[in-house]
Amino acid sequence: MQTSFTHHQSAHCENGVASNLLKNNGLNISEPMVFGIGSGLFFVYLPFIKVNHAPAISYRTLPGQIFNKVANRLNLKIKRQKFSSTVNANKALDENLKNNIPTGLQVGVYHLSYFPDEYRFHFNAHNLVVYGKTETDYLISDPVMETVTTLTHDELDKVRFAKGAFAPRGQMYYPIQIPKDVDFKSAIIKGIKNTCRDMLAPMPIVGVRGIKFVSRQIRKWPLKHGVRKANHYLAQMVRMQEEIGTGGGGFRFIYAAFLQEASVILNNEELKTLSKEMTQIGDSWRDFAVEASRIYKNRSAKEDAYNSIADELLDIANREEIFFKKLKKAIS
Repeated sequence: MQTSFTHHQSAHCENGVASNLLKNNGLNISEPMVFGIGSGLFFVYLPFIKVNHAPAISYRTLPGQIFNKVANRLNLKIKRQKFSSTVNANKALDENLKNNIPTGLQVGVYHLSYFPDEYRFHFNAHNLVVYGKTETDYLISDPVMETVTTLTHDELDKVRFAKGAFAPRGQMYYPIQIPKDVDFKSAIIKGIKNTCRDMLAPMPIVGVRGIKFVSRQIRKWPLKHGVRKANHYLAQMVRMQEEIGTGGGGFRFIYAAFLQEASVILNNEELKTLSKEMTQIGDSWRDFAVEASRIYKNRSAKEDAYNSIADELLDIANREEIFFKKLKKAIS
C-alpha cells in the first residue's frame, strides 16, 4: 500500500508535517506560514518539572497546538485519534493508507532507528507522516530528514506507544476538510496577536519574562548546585534550544521567514523590517548556545562565564520585549 505523497524537508517536525499534509490536500502553505499562523513561537521555564534531570524549558507551544490553531484560523477540519492498544492503532492507520490518506503521527524519538544515536533520547513530541506500508515496513516521511525512510512494523509500534511525558498513545491525525477559499490575512493577524500576547505575558515563567527569569537562575546555578549539575542544566537548555525541534535560534529564523511572507500578503512593509530584526535575534540565540556549550564542555576561558552568558540572555530578552511590542503595534 502506498499513498500519493510528496516529501518536503523542513526545519521543524510539527510545522513540516502540517505543511506536507496540507500541500498533499491541495492547500499550498509553507512551513513558516504554518508556524506563524499556528503561533508556534513561545517560551516557558518549568523548574518544577524535570526533563533528563534538568528543569524543563520549552521554546514552543504544546505538541499539536500549532496544527490545531492553523486549522482553527484557516477553517480546516483535522481528525485526531488516540488509542489504548497497538492493534486498534494499526487497524486505523492501515485503513487510512488503504484509502490513500497519508497520516500524521506523534511519536517518541528514542526508538527511531533512522535517527543518529546522539539524537535519540526520551522525547515524545516528535511528528512524522506514514504514507505507505509493505509486508515488513511502514513508509515514513519524517520532515526533518532529507529523504523518505522506513520503520519496521514493530519499530513503529514502539515509537507510537512510547512511555513517559507527553506519551503519544498512538496518536494519529490528518485533514478531513479544506475549504476552497482560505483567508490567509485574518489568520496571519490572529497568529501574530497570539504570539505577541504569549511572549509579553505578565507571568514570571512565560515569554520574555520567562527568559529574564532563566537569566537570573543561571547566575545562581554554580553556587546553588555545584559546577557539575550547573553544567548539566546548561547543556540541557542548549539541547532543548538547538537540537529538539530547532528550539530557540531556529524558531526565530522560521518566524522571520513567516514575517517576510506575511509582509507581502498583508502589504505591510513594517513586517519586512521586523523580519530582519528577528533574524538578528536568532543569531544572538545561536551565539548564546555556542558560548554556553563552551562552558559545559569546560572550554570557556572567561573568568565569570556563568554571569557572562546570563548577561547575553538578558540582552536577548530585552530585545525580544522591544521587538514584540513593535510587532503588536505593526498589525494593530
